[in-house]
Amino acid sequence: MTADDPTPSSPADATAETTGDTTGDTASGGGRPLAVVTGASSGIGLELAKQFAEHGFDLLVAAEDDEITVAAAVLRAEGDGEVEAVQVDLRNEQGVAALYTAIRADGRPVAAIALNAGHGQGGAFVDTDLADELSIIDLNVVSTVRLAKLVLRDMVAADAGRVLVTSSIAATMPGSFQAVYNASKSFLQSFTEALQDELKDTGVTLTSLMPGPTDTDFFERADMADDTAVGTSKKDDPAQVARQGFEALMDGKARVVGGGLKTKVQEAAGKAMPDKLKAAMHRRMAEPGSGD
Repeated sequence: MTADDPTPSSPADATAETTGDTTGDTASGGGRPLAVVTGASSGIGLELAKQFAEHGFDLLVAAEDDEITVAAAVLRAEGDGEVEAVQVDLRNEQGVAALYTAIRADGRPVAAIALNAGHGQGGAFVDTDLADELSIIDLNVVSTVRLAKLVLRDMVAADAGRVLVTSSIAATMPGSFQAVYNASKSFLQSFTEALQDELKDTGVTLTSLMPGPTDTDFFERADMADDTAVGTSKKDDPAQVARQGFEALMDGKARVVGGGLKTKVQEAAGKAMPDKLKAAMHRRMAEPGSGD
């Protein structure tokens, strides 16, 4: 499927295009294909889950907080597919293993997975707690690598599957006063692009979703909501970002910048700026007190 093709009208169409199966049946012998979304209790993750549900997928949604059960109930109420919630902490190996066990227990191949779980922490690196930075690395980087290793092996064996990785336009710039978060997103961007090349001759596709500042609880959790320019600025709609990511995934695109015109202009301008200038720009957005 090319970037100019329309989004498949149903997941059965997407499955057939990926596998060459013209029956539209899943490996379980028929019915709806399975999509997995991590970090699905709120924000972009929840909106991605809604996109999958609206387009005929059954869902397995995961997050570490209790709100994942509430999110699953909302998804069930709004759609007619199956929704299973798995409450796991993906920052540790046991959490990833528990999620993968739930995936395998379903019995169907994973038609699509959104590796979306992540969080950040604002502030000067020398002032923040090391535990917070290590938590970012464990969730944003290590859990993504662990889960991708497991799921991608299954997809390659089946020669079918779609993977959406939530990166960020933060991946394109040094993150002054958000140093570890931006570095984690740079890792994810490079990781995804490398796997795209490795798997180019298979039926598996990977898509990088690169949102800008989005109206979620990210900035509140990162202690950046009230006193930073980026935290107090107008933000993109997570539903719009999720729709853009879902459509790019279904189209087999390598990457998509999620959000409105301001975000797209920021990403385009960053391509022409040296890293030193981008770091200074990020300071003006993320330094504590910049929102005053």
